[in-house]
Amino acid sequence: MLNIIKNFFDNEVDDSNSQNNTLELLCGLMIEAAYSDGKIDNEEIKKIESILVEIFEEKPEEVKNCINISFENRDNSKSLFYYTSKINKQYSEKKKLLLIEVLWEIVLSDGKVHDYESSLIRRLSGLLYVSDVNSGNAKKRALNKLTDKI
Repeated sequence: MLNIIKNFFDNEVDDSNSQNNTLELLCGLMIEAAYSDGKIDNEEIKKIESILVEIFEEKPEEVKNCINISFENRDNSKSLFYYTSKINKQYSEKKKLLLIEVLWEIVLSDGKVHDYESSLIRRLSGLLYVSDVNSGNAKKRALNKLTDKI
């Protein structure tokens, strides 16, 4: 009983429904970031898939399914506050910084940064209580990762 209460306050309840909700939140937010310039290309989709599988350790088949669902529901998109309020409740500061970094990777993966994309990440950083300095450092790390792969 004490472990259940402890897990509740640590936000580490280990049920599949919570895991699915987290995947839906991440996927929805990443699709939103990728689409902020008005289009999503295959590089951005591949980047989202690899980030969710490699960094967030999600199952590949669940990721593909969630991405498809996110595309279908894109017109019924939730507000940024919907995503960020849930992430603020579930994620530590370190995880939020990692999320901003991977969002920068997605935005930078097509080789261009549009004003809409920069604006979106800046708003997300504010809603997630990530400073401009930390967001800028996350952008530099993301850029370094992408240039190292070239």
